[in-house]
Amino acid sequence: MLPNQDGWSVIAEIRRSGKQTPVLFLTARDTVQDRVKGLELGADDYMVKPFAFSELLARVRSILRRGPTRQPEILRITDLEIDLLRHKAIRGGKRLDLTTKEFSLLSFLARRTGEVLSRTLIAEQVWDMNFDSDTNVVDVAVRRLRRKVDDPFTRKLIHTVRGVGYVFEDR
Repeated sequence: MLPNQDGWSVIAEIRRSGKQTPVLFLTARDTVQDRVKGLELGADDYMVKPFAFSELLARVRSILRRGPTRQPEILRITDLEIDLLRHKAIRGGKRLDLTTKEFSLLSFLARRTGEVLSRTLIAEQVWDMNFDSDTNVVDVAVRRLRRKVDDPFTRKLIHTVRGVGYVFEDR
């Protein structure tokens, strides 16, 4: 009942564009079918008017506790596609043969595209270990990942930030 477009069209367009912004419907449409349709189109919650303001605040807090945004199922960076649910990565139309750790490392880097990630943070998140500065486990893993993800291609995605760590981005 919005001007020019209904809420279902709005959320369908938001989700189709890949945005994972949390959405809460506030609507007069109160049938079970309406609520189900809104939730199946990607809404995080659905409230029917009239509503108590305290309930609205509680539902907003609940959505915010779930995290900043929902994680997408597929990450795309230039010609690289990472399917997080199926544990597969494709670059330039070719499937990459990655080990479980390599896939975990790649998906961690890709989720944090553009951020400079320290070796310590990578070790904690990918290996679930406290980082020992005498070990080169992160550097070795990044080198192996680069052989598969970057070396066969002109555009490089994994970059070293000297003295700090690594950044995943298209330069």
